[in-house]
Amino acid sequence: MRAFKFIPLLAFMFFVGFLLGQNAGEEKDEDKYFYLKLFSQALKIIETHYVEPVSIKKLIYGAIDGMVSSLDPFSDFFTPDQYKEFMSETEGEFGGIGIEITMENGRPVVVAPIEGTPAWKAGLRPGDIIIAIDGEDTFNMSLIDVVKKIRGKPGTKVKLTILRRGEGKPIEVVITRALIRVPSVKFVNYEGIGYIKISQFTSGTARNLEKAIKELEKQGVYGFIIDLRNNPGGLLSEAVSVSDLFIPKGKLIVYTKGRRGELHRYFAERDAITMNLPIVLLVNKGSASASEIVAGALQDYRIATLVGEKTFGKASVQNIIPLEDGSAIKLTVAYYYTPKGRLIHKKGIEPDVKVEMDEKTWNKLFETIRKLRFEGHTEKVILLPDIDVQLKKAIEILKEKAGLKKAA
Repeated sequence: MRAFKFIPLLAFMFFVGFLLGQNAGEEKDEDKYFYLKLFSQALKIIETHYVEPVSIKKLIYGAIDGMVSSLDPFSDFFTPDQYKEFMSETEGEFGGIGIEITMENGRPVVVAPIEGTPAWKAGLRPGDIIIAIDGEDTFNMSLIDVVKKIRGKPGTKVKLTILRRGEGKPIEVVITRALIRVPSVKFVNYEGIGYIKISQFTSGTARNLEKAIKELEKQGVYGFIIDLRNNPGGLLSEAVSVSDLFIPKGKLIVYTKGRRGELHRYFAERDAITMNLPIVLLVNKGSASASEIVAGALQDYRIATLVGEKTFGKASVQNIIPLEDGSAIKLTVAYYYTPKGRLIHKKGIEPDVKVEMDEKTWNKLFETIRKLRFEGHTEKVILLPDIDVQLKKAIEILKEKAGLKKAA
């Protein structure tokens, strides 16, 4: 009788061992079911014994937010209201002060202020560390909470305390919130050069860029300077469509690679529209994400000469995954690579011609442009190559390229 019972017991142990062996490859020493049970216990303890009643929704939202925040600075959890607000931002109109931020070492850091917005007018710079919002310490604050505290009703004020490279003590900046309406593409014919400023990649950026290029070509420009400085990025689809305006049909623009090695390739689907005119691309440390997709592709194919400073180095791809109750997770699902296979995440893209601008020069440039705008130059693109040494170098290179082309 005992021998009879022993055989099924061996079979059962083999079956359990097989399952554990199958699971060990992915879970290693961690048993996810054990930790799910642990989570359930913690949830029950808080729900039962916390000093005040707390809703299960609040606890679950907090748990999801904590999980997602532990992954990387670019993954987020959105409540239903936050998700609606986020989606409105990608359409190019939203309330706030007009900055793109990320998290580094537990603190929010400015990737770039968007030109023409209250943040830009107030003088915020890429790399500024926000250490307090209205006097509240930001250390270990979630990115969503930071955004929520900075945004508010148009016309109200928010006080940011920032640390800036080169400054000996924190700086306090009071900014008046506004409804942000950002035209992502501005352009001007500057002495025969088609200068185009792309401030971010929102819905319609590629379409507006195409219109700008065609209008400048009608005016007989001999080349283009495309300014991606302090452009924090935006939609991957728009970055691909913008690149498609310059890259020959059928060529690879960018590809992404996920956790299991799955590849998604994006190819140019149309002929380039720039009539083989020379292009110079301006970049700096505020050029991130979608900006780097365009810069990397045009550099790999030698379609454009990159001038300025090393870019930010964000080459991760986030997907928005809606949940059943209207909330959503923005999750990093892949890295993107340039056509030549370069992964520039946390490395950035080195320009072909390096031209640095120190804080003193940037301050002088921004202050001069702001002064001119306040004097009524609101609709025009203001270019100051005498101050803007990166723009000055870009103009020199473009003239040289155009001259060589004409001589040939």
